[in-house]
Order: sequence, then C-alpha cells, then structure tokens
Amino acid sequence: MASRPQSKPSPDQHKPRQLQRRLGVLDSTVIGLGSMLGAGVFVVFAPAAALAGPLLAVAVAVAGVVAYCNAVASAQLAARYPSSGGTYVYGRNRLGEWPGFIAGWGFVTGKTASCAAMALTFGHYVAPEFATPLAVAAVVVLTGVNLLGITRTALVTRILLAVVLATLAFVVAAAVLGPHAAPDGAATAAASAWGVLPAAGLMFFAFAGYARIATLGEEVKDPTRTIPRAILAALAAAFVIYLGLALLLQWHLPAGQLAGSTAPLLDAVASSRLDAGAPFVQAGAAAACLGALLALITGVGRTAMAMARERDLPSPLARVGGAHTVPYLAELTVAAAVIVLLLSTNVLTVVGFSSFGVLVYYSVTNAAAFTLSARPWHAPRWLNALGFLGCLVLAVTLPPASVLGMAAVLAVGVAGRFLVLRLRKAAA
Repeated sequence: MASRPQSKPSPDQHKPRQLQRRLGVLDSTVIGLGSMLGAGVFVVFAPAAALAGPLLAVAVAVAGVVAYCNAVASAQLAARYPSSGGTYVYGRNRLGEWPGFIAGWGFVTGKTASCAAMALTFGHYVAPEFATPLAVAAVVVLTGVNLLGITRTALVTRILLAVVLATLAFVVAAAVLGPHAAPDGAATAAASAWGVLPAAGLMFFAFAGYARIATLGEEVKDPTRTIPRAILAALAAAFVIYLGLALLLQWHLPAGQLAGSTAPLLDAVASSRLDAGAPFVQAGAAAACLGALLALITGVGRTAMAMARERDLPSPLARVGGAHTVPYLAELTVAAAVIVLLLSTNVLTVVGFSSFGVLVYYSVTNAAAFTLSARPWHAPRWLNALGFLGCLVLAVTLPPASVLGMAAVLAVGVAGRFLVLRLRKAAA
C-alpha cells in the first residue's frame, strides 16, 4: 500500500504570529489620554507645588513643551516604524542596538515600577487597610482583560476615562464655587524659580502616557495617519486639563495646604460647598488608577515582546497566541513582576525613579527622530534637539536618590546584555 505523501509545511507556519491591526484614531487617543490621566492627576500637583510654589503653572508649561517635542518625535517614528516596541524599535533602527536596548530597558523597568505604584494607589483610595491585597487583585484582573485582546483593553479604557473626566469636571465645579482661600504669602515665598525644573520633571511623569500609543503601533489601523493624530490629540487634551487644574488648585487652596496634601483634588472638594461629593472623587481616583494600570501593563508587555524578538530579553516572551493574538507570556511576566514588587517593596517612592527612566527613553526618541531625512513641516530638526536637551535637563534635576537608583538599574541591564553577547560570541 503506497504511503500518502506528507504535505510540506507552508513558510507562514514558521513565522511568529503577528498582532492584529484593530485600533482606530479614537481608540488610540483614548488609550493615550487614559494613560496620561491616571493616578498622577490625583497626586502630582502637591509635590510639584511644593517645589515650584506660585510658579506651578510654569512647571506645567515646561513639562508640556518637552512632552510636545517628544510627542512629535514619537509620531514621526511610529508612522515610519509601525510595530510594537516604541522607542526600543526606533533606537535600534536609527541609532543602533545599544541605544535601542537602553531605551527599552529603561521603559520596561521604570514602567513596571509605575504599575506597582498605581496599583497600590488604587488600593489606598478604595480601602487603605487592605491596600496590598486589593492592588494584587487589580493587577490580576486587568492582566486578564489584556489577555482578552486589545479591543477589550480599548473598551475598558474608554469606560474608565469617562469616569475620570466626570470626576475632574466635578472637581473643577467645586473649585470654582469655592469658598476660596486667602493668599498665603509665607508659603509662596518659600518656593523659588529653582524648583520649576524638578517640578516639571514630576509633571512630565504625568504627561508620558502617549508612549502607549507608539508601543501599540502593530495593532493600529493605517498607522501613518492614525498614530500622529492620536498622539497629538491625546497630548493636547492632557495639557489643557493639567494646566487648568494647576491654576484652579492654586486659586482655591492655600499654598501650604496644596504643597503638603496627599490627595489635592480630594482636598479641593472637601474645602468647597460640594464637600458631600468627596466619595465621588475617591471613586474617580480609583478608576484613574485602574485605567492607567491597564494601559501600562499593555505597553510594558508589548515592549518586552519586541525586546524578546531581538533576543534582548528571553525569547519565549515574544510568543503571541490565543484566540485574541496577544503576547501572553510577556503580559503574564509583567504581571508577576508587579505582584512581586507589591508584596516586597513600598513602591510609592519610585515615581522619581520611573520619571528618570522615561526621560532617558524619550531622549533616545528625540535622537532617533533627529536622523530622519523626510519630515513634515511641523517637525523640524531643532525640535528634536530641544526635546533631547529638555529630557536630559529634567532627568538630572530630579531628586538624587531617583537619579542614582535608575542609573544603577540601567547599568545592571547594560552589563547583563554585554555578558550575554560575549557568551553568545564565544559559543558561536
């Protein structure tokens, strides 16, 4: 009996599964804005006001200018290289493997810590006595949402963003109605112009969510058109909201109270005629944390997947599978790392650490964009140079502990990659 000839596998069977392009301009903008209006909007004004004093709005403007430079550079590069991984991919293609690795490593490590900080902030707003268990539960549930596919992520982010925007509108109404505090001359005089740059560094941490749009480049429809529009739209909306809130909070609250607050938006409502709505603000803060955490887990997982594709992280992290074609191993690994941080560390101290990593990431973005020859009229090279210098200045003016901590993590990553490359070369 003749044996049946075996069919040869098609070449496509040997290719890794690719992510699907399912996001339009609206969903991409929502994911970016949902990231920028995360936990930061409910806490960042207090430490920034403590540093900048009456110049808080100037700090917001400085952060906005640097963020705009970075957004333009990100939009240029994401349209040119519409694949997951963001600046890790851009750095490798435009500058070389090492700059790309430094950007990717800084993003993955810094944003993993940010995930833990936002999860714990959620727990403290909902039930402080059970903060850690609630934070772990949030990570588990939102990782499950991500594993259901990117369109589910966009839908949940849209719902959470609507809750956050309604909460911020309520805070604005409370601040406008007053009563308003008398100027606190002693507190405002204590701050100086030297505090503007570190305050801008903290505010930049809140702006940085548009990177999530670029890291999802492989899942965006018509990326050349969609990504630039979504990045600039999300940034413009966030800038207007942050600047308006900064001005309102300084008008409504005494300077000393704003600078020392752990929940400035909650204090703004509690000190107004709408103080009965304080629980609504707490619920909105919880929703903000969940929205930012959802987008962060998504972005970190896809950057880890891109690094694994190039063997800068363990190659199994590049696997894409399941009915919804998601990088499931990368997502689960990020979730596990966040849970370890929640159970072992007080991660509320790592905001500056994460800010330093993000600023390093965007310095590589601007350097990569500077090398592009074809560029739109609104993206001249000097804008990339300004963004690069702005990122470095804000990074080095952060608190020394944050700078040294993230520098050490970057050094460990560089040393590890150097050792792996040497071992591979010796084994070849």
